[in-house]
Amino acid sequence: MSLRRFKSTDAMVSVLQPGNPVYCFHPEEFRKSARQFLSGFPGRTLYAVKCNPHPFVLRTLFEAGIDHFDAASIPEIAAVRGLASDATAYYMHPVKTRDAILTAHTVYGIRHFVVDHPDELAKILYETNDANDLAILVRFATPGGTARYELSEKFGAAPDEAADLLRRVRDAGCRTGLAFHVGSQCLSPAAFRDGVLLAGQIASAAGVRLDYLDVGGGFPAAYIGEQPPELSSFLDAVRDGVEQIGLPDDCVLMCQPGRALVAGGCSLVVQVQLRKESAIYINDGRYHSLSETVTGHLSYPVRAIRSDGAFSDTIRDFTVFGPTCDSTDVLPSAFSLPDDIREGDWIEIGQVGAYSNALVTRFNGISPDHFVTIE
Repeated sequence: MSLRRFKSTDAMVSVLQPGNPVYCFHPEEFRKSARQFLSGFPGRTLYAVKCNPHPFVLRTLFEAGIDHFDAASIPEIAAVRGLASDATAYYMHPVKTRDAILTAHTVYGIRHFVVDHPDELAKILYETNDANDLAILVRFATPGGTARYELSEKFGAAPDEAADLLRRVRDAGCRTGLAFHVGSQCLSPAAFRDGVLLAGQIASAAGVRLDYLDVGGGFPAAYIGEQPPELSSFLDAVRDGVEQIGLPDDCVLMCQPGRALVAGGCSLVVQVQLRKESAIYINDGRYHSLSETVTGHLSYPVRAIRSDGAFSDTIRDFTVFGPTCDSTDVLPSAFSLPDDIREGDWIEIGQVGAYSNALVTRFNGISPDHFVTIE
């Protein structure tokens, strides 16, 4: 996908003078993150499409070497299949409609599925007519307390239930696997090692030899006030867990990062529409690109841009209101900006590559949709 290119964000502002929000993709950041996983993870790296499904993001990661993708719906599978014939999609949502299972299998050739309940396994076997070439991974729950979003509160079988389900997968003639997700924006490398160790216990209890082990996503990104450990410490924790459980050499080890691959690859340029003393009103907010300031309590780096002069050196905190008429459209954390910022100035918000444009609503008829690349 071709997007208009600029040498810098400031150059884009100078040329476009944008009155609407602009997503600025930084492709080299995507490539850098891809290289880190491809060289450091001791297995197969899948990109979690839901994190940012924009065609440019998918294409850039694919060209950087990420050719396996974690998909959660038929549209995401179709997007992956549209990249290239050798782009592989995995249907990793634990709960799927029967129509989606049938379409994934018969139209798109999907062979990898995830389940966390016997009824879901029965659905897959029925809709695929007991196909003999399926790989079905059983997702189990992990202890919480280390991530911004605790996904095991919604998905994942208890260990004993997972062991029973794993035996059912084997007895159905499918390739077997286990999967877990420690939660989005997980700050503890030990959580990944503990997840691998729990997988080893479940496989042992089930008496099943694993063909796949998926350690999920949850690898964190840096935000204001939140500097996680280096990625290498998380990958080392996975490696340590794998060594402790004696994973078979032919077992396919997988991870499915989203945030860690794309958070740093996009910034957002917004414009100040009005200033009221210590409050500013901008053209994006919690119902659009900045919802994770509320749901994840994340704070992004910001800087002010002015095309016709310099800013004051004095910095102050501003309450930030979004563009809708809803009174709750206010960010929970202040922006630290020059104290003379005014209507017409711009603000670049960094680290918004994850769950920004993917979560945009059309509330009040507002929907940011302009994208450029910064080389």
